[in-house]
Amino acid sequence: MAAKDKDLNDLFLDTLKDIYFAEKQILKALPKMAKAATSDKLRAAFEKHHDETEGQIDRLEQIFELLEKPARGKTCDAIVGILDEGKEIMDEYKGTSSLDAGLLAAAQAVEHYEISRYGTLKTWATELGMKDAAKLLDATLSEEKKTDDSLTTLAKSVVNLAAAA
Repeated sequence: MAAKDKDLNDLFLDTLKDIYFAEKQILKALPKMAKAATSDKLRAAFEKHHDETEGQIDRLEQIFELLEKPARGKTCDAIVGILDEGKEIMDEYKGTSSLDAGLLAAAQAVEHYEISRYGTLKTWATELGMKDAAKLLDATLSEEKKTDDSLTTLAKSVVNLAAAA
C-alpha cells in the first residue's frame, strides 16, 4: 500500500500494534523491576501493575478481534529505549539508596508513554466510530493514570525521602 493510500484506520492499527508490543515488553520488565526494588511498597506496586498489564494485553487482543486482525506487535523503539534506561538504572544504582527513586522514575516514564498512546488511540477509536474499542481503551487509560498517580504518591511519601536521607 502506498503511503498516500494510508488513512486513520491504518494509523490506528499501526499504533495498536505498537502499544501491544510495548505492553508485552513491559510485562517482561516488571518482574525484574520488582526484584530490583528494595522498598516493599514499590515492589508491591510493580507486582500489582504486572497483573494489570496482563488485563491490558487481554483488552488489546479484544480490540484486534473487533478489527478482525491478528494480535501482532510492531517493534516500538520508544518503549525499548525507555526500558533500556530502566535497566541502566538497575545496573548503575544497584545497592544505593537512590535505586528505588530511579526505578520509580523509569516506571513513570513508561506510564507517561502509555497514557499518551492510550489517549491517542481512544480519541481515534471514537473518531472512527469504534465505540467498543474506545471503551476498552478508556478502561486501560484510566488504569494507567491511576498507576501514575499512585507512583507519584509513593515517590513523595516514601521512595524519594529514602533516597534523599
